[in-house]
Amino acid sequence: MNILKYFPEKIEKLIIENTKDSLEFIEEIRLRNGRPIIIKMQDGEQIIKYDVTTEDVLYSLQHICENSIYSYQNQISCGFVTVSGGHRVGVSGSCVIENGKIININYIYSLNFRIAKEIIGCSKKIIKEILNLEENSIYNTLIASCPGAGKTTILRDLIRQISTGIKDLKFKAINVGVVDERNEITALYKGTPQNDIGVKVDIIENAPKDIAMNMLVRSMTPKVIVADEIGSKNDINAINYAVCSGVKGIFTAHRKFYV
Repeated sequence: MNILKYFPEKIEKLIIENTKDSLEFIEEIRLRNGRPIIIKMQDGEQIIKYDVTTEDVLYSLQHICENSIYSYQNQISCGFVTVSGGHRVGVSGSCVIENGKIININYIYSLNFRIAKEIIGCSKKIIKEILNLEENSIYNTLIASCPGAGKTTILRDLIRQISTGIKDLKFKAINVGVVDERNEITALYKGTPQNDIGVKVDIIENAPKDIAMNMLVRSMTPKVIVADEIGSKNDINAINYAVCSGVKGIFTAHRKFYV
């Protein structure tokens, strides 16, 4: 697991010793200053008895920022850094505010390493409901579920199929504009997607969804716009603009389900 290279050697060894043959099932590794290491697995959590130090946290931060924290300041200000392999490291601590915006996070308290995992083919069961085969396009689609149910994973696989084409269904690849505000869909790293998102894809990351949607519609001539976790009035206005411009859309949104 290449994510382990970002940890101090002693922590790397502890993780390997305590997970053994379960490394591939790790979903998150969390370091909190003065607290034990917590590993989230598919079937629960594992706590490693080791008091994480400030030096451990700073060591890891230096390495995920390639020894240049300043050059990653914009990402840190957003609360996360994307590293090679598409993994995302959440950052928490004391925020520095300027003109109502976070410009930096000082005194880093914790790092949350979220392991990127693709599930190729996971959208196979629903793809036929989304495709408009007669027009070689899609139907406007909203995917809604509670948090953590796999919306983004399915969305990513839909992008891959639509932008690559599906021979069995005689569906030809079309241009897809991806709005990746928090870099969770494509895991863009130094201009290269770390996830398999297909061939005919244009991406705008680290920008508000409404601004990014308008940019893509005006400059990249997408047939389809994709965005994750819509919800604001500005998002809705941008979607209306895209639809009125003849662009189809696939979007996700949080929804609470009650039984």
